[in-house]
Amino acid sequence: MSDREPARLQALRQLSLLDTSPHESFDRIVRLASQLFNTPIAAISLADEHRQWFKSRIGIEQQGIARFKAPCAEIARSCKPLILPDLLKSEAYRDGPLVRSGLRFYAGAPLLTQEGVALGALCVAGLEPCEVSEAKRTALADLASMIMSQIELQHSLSRIDPFTGLPNRSQFTEDLQAKAKEEPSTLYCAFLTELVDSIEISTLHRVMGPNYLDDVERDAGFSLQRVLDPTSRLYAIGQCQFVHLVKATDEEGLLNEALRLRKQLIDLNSARIVTVLIHPVIGISPFRLGEAEPSDVLRTALSACQDARRAESGASIYSMSLDAGYQRRFALLNDIRPALQAGDQLRLVYQPRVEVKSGNCLGAEALLRWCHPVLGEISPAEFIPLIEHTPLARPLTDWMVHSAIEQSALWHYQGHTLRISINVSATCLGDEAFAQRLLALMEHHGLPKAALELELTESALLGKGCVARAQLQALIAAGIKIAIDDFGTGYSTLSYLQEVHAHVVKIDQSFIIGLCSEPRSQTLVKAMIGIAHELGYLVVAEGVENDETYQRLAQLECDEVQGYLIAKPLTPDEFQSWLAVGYPQARVE
Repeated sequence: MSDREPARLQALRQLSLLDTSPHESFDRIVRLASQLFNTPIAAISLADEHRQWFKSRIGIEQQGIARFKAPCAEIARSCKPLILPDLLKSEAYRDGPLVRSGLRFYAGAPLLTQEGVALGALCVAGLEPCEVSEAKRTALADLASMIMSQIELQHSLSRIDPFTGLPNRSQFTEDLQAKAKEEPSTLYCAFLTELVDSIEISTLHRVMGPNYLDDVERDAGFSLQRVLDPTSRLYAIGQCQFVHLVKATDEEGLLNEALRLRKQLIDLNSARIVTVLIHPVIGISPFRLGEAEPSDVLRTALSACQDARRAESGASIYSMSLDAGYQRRFALLNDIRPALQAGDQLRLVYQPRVEVKSGNCLGAEALLRWCHPVLGEISPAEFIPLIEHTPLARPLTDWMVHSAIEQSALWHYQGHTLRISINVSATCLGDEAFAQRLLALMEHHGLPKAALELELTESALLGKGCVARAQLQALIAAGIKIAIDDFGTGYSTLSYLQEVHAHVVKIDQSFIIGLCSEPRSQTLVKAMIGIAHELGYLVVAEGVENDETYQRLAQLECDEVQGYLIAKPLTPDEFQSWLAVGYPQARVE
């Protein structure tokens, strides 16, 4: 092997030409070379480590041949043209495979990179000896230069990832479509390798800067390419994400191969080849060529990646059943906006809150319900977390606020003194006009400020910037009560009790369920009620389902409760009927 051979092979792989689909721009030049020399054979031959692979060919059945005694391989080593007017008169090639196949003439010009290394050759071959004029020699060299210009153009325009030099997502799409024409319905698997959890990427950008991840991507891409089968083409499809194709085998074999590749990447950590600690996972998506869109192949492979990261298994094969959950969530996100406009899909129900000592109903929490036209009733636990961090959170909260205020105003004019609690998304506090709109709406309906309470979670109350704090202060100054919802489930609970000037603490039902059976729950709830009272908060317990829990909360001096013991969430008509009866069981023993 010559000293330049490693650099030549690296350049060949970096240009991502080997084992790629035919391309008309290369085929056109090969046809021109065949016509110019009047030969039945012409080819763009790329010299790999142990083989010659033809990017374009005329008169050759095989896609590639061995490098042994191949004139194109000599051109790759020497970087010089090679003209053999009569192969039988050449000591080096008269016993070679070209002569045995009946060829007598060969001419080739090197495909030279800007660094001066030869990727292979543009060659022509004939059945009869042939002398080559100087004009034809020059023409062959010019055609070889045209091929290199085309290679460099394709490499630089839209098909190459700038950081790794690997083909990108656009090239993956193009290659998959071309492969489907060559091997229709063949079963393949896409291996999608994700070096870093996408959630961590923004943190790494902030802490270490984007260049670090670019270096990681470059080093890992090079290392991954080295351990892949030589016929596999690696694509860079996203930040720290790569994909390559393999022929489908049994599941065990696919997972073993994925875990082998993953170990190679993990070893980069211990060898300190990469600059940050990577946590690679590999998602595998089986598909048939021509029967799946490239975008769907990538989506399902990425879904398998996420499954592998969630299960901490390192590698996972796409699961249609697991993916159905993601598809459902995506469908729900798409359908919520039409639901807001439909008028008959969304509704509010009201769950009463009663004072512990008297059993009197002091108010109710307005809870959102969605009856999907196809899927039926959708649990709020399913769709609300999907929406609360999207642009849909604001219109959905506005709908809830309007509906709850209208209903509250109706009850107010009927003589019911109630405080209606509304859950407000953290996103709404970032809207500079939210407080103004809410207060104007209450004034329009003649509703006193004491008739409304806003429930916000820790994420809504903290870390939302100056606008959110200003909105919160405006609401409090106007006389709106603020409740801290899901108290006890956040990471900064005690700190934000000190920072936020709210009025009510709602203890999450996860602590209330085990109150009478788990000593730890009793200790925690007792402490929560004590601290909240010391700081001047009113305390509400959620999820009260039996009288024993009610009595225990009374002993702990909890102020109010809500839950199925009192009543399930009720429609406005049901709530009004319930008010007429009240909660006679709510008497402290």
